[in-house]
Amino acid sequence: MNRKRYAVVGTGARVEMFLDAIAGKYQATTELVGLCDLSAARMAYHNARLKDKFGSAPITTYAAADFDRMIASAKPDIVIVTTIDAMHHHYVVRAMELGCDVLCEKPLTTDAAKARAIFDAIQRTGRRVRVTFNVRYIAYAMKVREIIQSGAIGKPLSADLQWMLDTRHGADYFRRWHAEKDMSGGLLIHKASHHFDMMNWWLGSYPQTVFAMGDLKFYGEAAARARGHVSTYSRSRNAPEGDPFRHNWTPEQEGLYGTASEAETGYVRDRNVFGPHVTIEDTMAITARYRNGVIFCYSLVAYSPWEGFRAAVTGTKGRVELFTRHGAHVLPGNGIDADTASALNTAEDTQLTLYPMFGVPQPIVIPKVEGPHGGGDAVMLDDLFSGAPTSDPLGRVATHIDGAASILLGIAANESIATGRAIEVDELLSLPR
Repeated sequence: MNRKRYAVVGTGARVEMFLDAIAGKYQATTELVGLCDLSAARMAYHNARLKDKFGSAPITTYAAADFDRMIASAKPDIVIVTTIDAMHHHYVVRAMELGCDVLCEKPLTTDAAKARAIFDAIQRTGRRVRVTFNVRYIAYAMKVREIIQSGAIGKPLSADLQWMLDTRHGADYFRRWHAEKDMSGGLLIHKASHHFDMMNWWLGSYPQTVFAMGDLKFYGEAAARARGHVSTYSRSRNAPEGDPFRHNWTPEQEGLYGTASEAETGYVRDRNVFGPHVTIEDTMAITARYRNGVIFCYSLVAYSPWEGFRAAVTGTKGRVELFTRHGAHVLPGNGIDADTASALNTAEDTQLTLYPMFGVPQPIVIPKVEGPHGGGDAVMLDDLFSGAPTSDPLGRVATHIDGAASILLGIAANESIATGRAIEVDELLSLPR
């Protein structure tokens, strides 16, 4: 079997999952031929890590300005794009123009003009773009999709999704580049694209009309001062001991974003979450109508005492409800950890229930799968890199159209927040019917 050749652009924390998969489990079917980034220190960190973990030989590295040279020299079949969100479109389009297919980390991009550029490039080049939505591979998400596909709730009519980020996970978005809307599109694109793709996938439809409201109510300088909270430090690592928003770096973060990388790029990974740099919202609500007529209600808060979500889809024959709560998160710092979660009776918990319209509620058993993101990462990586044909009756593979549909809901919501009016998605980008 010929091994697929992969090059990577953007070597921050998110790329580790892909690098380890190629260098480790899937080395018989894949080959990593190039790393490209603004920071030589970051690429050196990954090369050293891959050598220690897998005995890998050093991967040739290229500066961001040398992306075209990497494609010409390394000759990858597929480019994995894991840069900051606002630059996804640049590398997705250029990779296709240079003859490569693309594997893009979510979100596909951050605004409608960039999405149109990607669609135009696909039309011109005939290349393929796939978006990595690992939520589609999580056991509970697959089970909901299966229930709806089976017809158990009839024709879907209404859907609800309430998402809570806790003050460990949620706060971290406000330290990083994600806090600047021109870099990330805000949480309605960077974070919620996962949520919207999950709902689009469940419903088998795309959003049509979107109305939204959103504010910065908790993080950021003005919100903090309004409630009498003043933080004088500029970096969260310098917060006083005991400050719940102090950020203690992990060795990985030091390797990727420490002194050497910071000197190269100017990127500060640990800004004060109550600083003046924050331009995204932390409190959002959306009402949307789908093409198939489903009315969808969504909310997201980024400062909850606990993390998880509630989702429901109601149809002509019944309702399926999913509740999941995560007792802890992988990030360092304060927030609910496993011990306090247990004490607060908020330990990790997932419940899925089918409510027939005129029958007895049925608890649904969800297979227990270990690993990051409810085991979804491992299943998705196998689908991406194993090289073996896989059965996909649930339609888990996400195309560029799915990637666009997920961000268009967020892009329309951002436009609605800015203008105060409902937005027709087709005004932004018309997706195939």
